[in-house]
Amino acid sequence: MNLHAKLLQRAAENRPIRIGLIGAGKFGSMYLAQIPRTPGVHLVGIADLSPDNARTNLARVGWEAERLTASSLDDAVKNGTTHVSDDWQSLVRHPAVDVIVECTGSPLHAVDHILEAFAHRKHVVNVTVEADAFCGPLLATRAQMAGVVYSLAFGDQPALICDLVDWARTCGFPVVAAGRGHKWLPHFCESTPETVWGYYGLTPKQAERGGLNPKMFNSFLDGSKPSIESTAVSNATGLGVPSNGLLYPPASVEDIPYVTRPISEGGVLERQRPWSR
Repeated sequence: MNLHAKLLQRAAENRPIRIGLIGAGKFGSMYLAQIPRTPGVHLVGIADLSPDNARTNLARVGWEAERLTASSLDDAVKNGTTHVSDDWQSLVRHPAVDVIVECTGSPLHAVDHILEAFAHRKHVVNVTVEADAFCGPLLATRAQMAGVVYSLAFGDQPALICDLVDWARTCGFPVVAAGRGHKWLPHFCESTPETVWGYYGLTPKQAERGGLNPKMFNSFLDGSKPSIESTAVSNATGLGVPSNGLLYPPASVEDIPYVTRPISEGGVLERQRPWSR
């Protein structure tokens, strides 16, 4: 079950997993930075509203121009290169593409992309966690009906949390609570996209140079993103949620066993036992 060994085998057999990426912004670029170093994977195509911005981000993360010479998706498949365009429908429908990585950050568009991918029997890795928070159980059901895999992005906190929950349950441990680590102070909720960079110790020029989206980074700071990601965790694990919404108990790693206890025992959990919806 070693994933790296399986990817090496794919590379040795010249049988790479063929990927289509929708959305080459900040988070798409983080994945793009990994691809040249990942064996057994071929990024066939990128669909982005602005192909020029996508190419700029590719250059920023170290892609060589000759990797982007494909004139079409067919050409990319044939030559092992990557095609960049704004046509996500053609990317999703191309028969050579095995997996779609949805990375737009736009939940309404993401759901459209994902459902279309299922219609063409494509596996989906959904990086747009907001779409999963809204529609995760439905998307998982649709994927099962299509006979494909639907997954959050491993490496992102929600997927890592779900992996830990699965590990604990597989080992026979009852899961009392699951949460997302987040640096939080009460005044962070007052942050706006206009003021966010000061909290990160960045100037607006530094943020612009790095291609950082102020709305996205503000959502991490003000508590919106942790709430959304925790909803995705609840969708995936079946764990319930507090009746008054997400809690932000201050705690170090050492404090977690004491904080995640029922209120009657000095903790913050409103129920006396592990439970699921």
